[in-house]
Amino acid sequence: MTVPDPTLRPLAIWLFICCAMVFLMTGIGAVTRLTESGLSITEWKVVSGTLPPLTEQAWQDSFEKYKTSPEYELKHFWMSLEDYKKIFFWEWLHRLWGRLIGLVFAVPLFYFWVRRRIPAEFKPRLLLLLALGGAQGYMGWYMVKSGLVDRPSVSHYRLAAHLSLALIIYSLMLWTGLRLWQKSRPQPSYPHGDLPPGLRRHGLLTLVLVGLTIIWGAFVAGLDAGMIYNEFPLMGDGLVPVEMWSHEPAVINLVENHASVQFMHRWIAILTALVALAYAWRGARVTDRASFSFLAAAVFIQVGLGLGTLLSQVWLPAAAAHQLGAVIVLSFVIATLQVAIPARDKISS
Repeated sequence: MTVPDPTLRPLAIWLFICCAMVFLMTGIGAVTRLTESGLSITEWKVVSGTLPPLTEQAWQDSFEKYKTSPEYELKHFWMSLEDYKKIFFWEWLHRLWGRLIGLVFAVPLFYFWVRRRIPAEFKPRLLLLLALGGAQGYMGWYMVKSGLVDRPSVSHYRLAAHLSLALIIYSLMLWTGLRLWQKSRPQPSYPHGDLPPGLRRHGLLTLVLVGLTIIWGAFVAGLDAGMIYNEFPLMGDGLVPVEMWSHEPAVINLVENHASVQFMHRWIAILTALVALAYAWRGARVTDRASFSFLAAAVFIQVGLGLGTLLSQVWLPAAAAHQLGAVIVLSFVIATLQVAIPARDKISS
């Protein structure tokens, strides 16, 4: 058994703070998307873009640049400067929060590194997280660029990639933080001994399905596919929409046909919920960890939020809560896998 090392707790707490910031970032990103604010800033200025326009002339210049975008010309041509300031705020806040996450991660990382507080086995993971954070900044701008050329919205593929990378960063950060926290405290022994390998495989399957559900959710958001078939379980006159296979080749419907994308998201979500609930039930039987019960509760709430978002025709508070709910479900899956996949590596400095 590994001897607990309390000096690892500050590292874990630092990573948990970063996770909380990424969690909030997903909520800000959801509101930015739902309010159609993401294309309001047509330039990427890493340093000078930190501050919003500070004079009336600066605001006017920014608005004039936005007027050259396809979104303004085709959708927001009615906007005044005051209307523009409202959508500018959310995109500016989204970018500012991303910069703050970078600082909150990078500065303590440098401090812990020079003070030799980071175990050698965790150094590659933390450097990978730093690199992924930089890549996420580029991915965000790459996504925005897709809506500044000849279309009034961003590519739903790039939107899905942007969200997926954010959640990869979040998951790796949370896993590492939980592992450090685990190694800083005495670990309980379970009455049934080591957890069965089948439970670990079940947990990994749940993780994969949660990821797929989120990806198709991003497709739904990027295509505004939640604005149609606002009913459940039917889609029109049946469970399957009539235009399910209207595009050629047939397989492209699953990622580009609005009705088919919504169909995929809703039924992958139901499958994911069933698999996750079964996993939570199995885990609760062999451990005393509350995370399995929390996972079950989060899944029920998330299904309710999904239905609420659909039936309300994507009411902003419900839709934003639904995206945050997906991250909460993901978090509890990761937390339960910390139990199902025990740490066996040895801490070294």
